[in-house]
Amino acid sequence: MTEPTITQLEPMPGDWRRALAVVAHPDDLEYGCSAAIAAWTDEGREVAYVLATRGEAGIDTLAPGECAALREREQRASAAVVGVSEVDFLDHRDGVVEYGVALRRDIAAAIRRHRPELVVTLNHRDTWGGVAWNTPDHVAVGRATLDAAGDAGNRWIFPELTEQGLEPWDGVRWVAVAGSATPTHAVDARAGLERAVRSLLEHRTYIEVLTDEEPEAYVRGFLTRTAEQTGRRFGNRPAVAFELFAR
Repeated sequence: MTEPTITQLEPMPGDWRRALAVVAHPDDLEYGCSAAIAAWTDEGREVAYVLATRGEAGIDTLAPGECAALREREQRASAAVVGVSEVDFLDHRDGVVEYGVALRRDIAAAIRRHRPELVVTLNHRDTWGGVAWNTPDHVAVGRATLDAAGDAGNRWIFPELTEQGLEPWDGVRWVAVAGSATPTHAVDARAGLERAVRSLLEHRTYIEVLTDEEPEAYVRGFLTRTAEQTGRRFGNRPAVAFELFAR
């Protein structure tokens, strides 16, 4: 039998200086694309994070107030490992984030504030490749981010943002979706993979309730396998994949 043709992934565009990553929870970026972010910051690009929640509903044994403070600390430490110093939280409620005008407005405001050319978010579809059901928070935030990339440039959609001093920003050129079942582009993960491992390990408290495995073995195994699988479509180099939407 003839082997099926494997569609190769294209390199991500390189002609940009600022990116904004918008996701629902602490650790979403570390499970998805922090190796790419490490590579970008190494190149002198600016990357900032915006999280819709503080992940306060993520640990059953911790009350939300205690959990939120812990997970925020872990997220800031995690971001620093890959060269990101700006981490903002929108304070939507973990587990019940609602897609709608309020979420779009908050993300559009963040885009106007940070003025990125590239926006990164996480899988906004109902499933992870038809295999596992996605969470409502991921779906809501991913979809709202795609919409807010356009909202941010239109002064008449959220005129109150202009009144607050946030001028429209129509400079978003791409939205890149991590964790997509239909990726189109990729970033070489070799330079950033070790820092991606250390970055995810900063979420140690959360990881310890997810698995009985030793945390470093679990994290290193997961990220290495994922990067190697993606790399089969990217010149056999470990890679991080994105579905890229141009604007």
